Amino acid sequence: MEDKKFAILIDGDNTSPQYLKTIIDEVTKEGVITYKRIYGDWTVPNLDGWKDVLLEYSITPMQQYAYTKGKNATDSAMIIDAMDILYTGKVDGFCIVSSDSDFTKLASRLREAGMVVIGMGKHQTPKPFVSACSMFKYVDLISKPAATQKPKKGKPSAPSEQDKSTQTALTDIKKAIDTMIEENADADGWLLASTVGTLLQKQFSDFDCRNFGFKKMIDLLKNMEYETKLSADKTTYYISNKSARKDGKKQQ
Repeated sequence: MEDKKFAILIDGDNTSPQYLKTIIDEVTKEGVITYKRIYGDWTVPNLDGWKDVLLEYSITPMQQYAYTKGKNATDSAMIIDAMDILYTGKVDGFCIVSSDSDFTKLASRLREAGMVVIGMGKHQTPKPFVSACSMFKYVDLISKPAATQKPKKGKPSAPSEQDKSTQTALTDIKKAIDTMIEENADADGWLLASTVGTLLQKQFSDFDCRNFGFKKMIDLLKNMEYETKLSADKTTYYISNKSARKDGKKQQ
């Protein structure tokens, strides 16, 4: 099966160059990058930090002057280019990198056209933009080293209320998992762990176990105190909600 082709469009005024490697790595997991563009007014000093990394990753800088004070001309340029690229018919999806809600309508329109839309931004990104994307990655959370991000058992890490995070709450994720187990588990109350991860990503566009400090879905599930067991060939994990199990006995 041929890899999907993606266009990456970056709001340079609203994104830090420290996240560029993460952005490229995440999109590469989904397919091949055919367009790499970043937008901003390159005559102003606040974008100087981008110049070295643009050469390293072969990103094309798109000059956009701020014609009117207080108006973001960069957003308009990105939206126009996204539509132009869409009509070429040469891509299967877009990665829109910004923490700005102004791209909500663009994400919705691209999905209406059958595009996969990956959004990337900080965890304060407005919820409408997050929800409009096929999937959304919080670059400031998934870029953190695992050693500094790993939480204590039973308490997966999440941004505090002071951070004004729009990230889906862990309580909502747990309710969704409980419902999945109730509706899809086998007669003994076990559900394939990989199924949980897939369904969560469909239900919550911003779900990623790395948001809570775990590289693997099964580690997050164990930390949330779900029962787990390995298949006979030790290649597949299953989970269960012990409170819903008929026999009430914990299995390893």
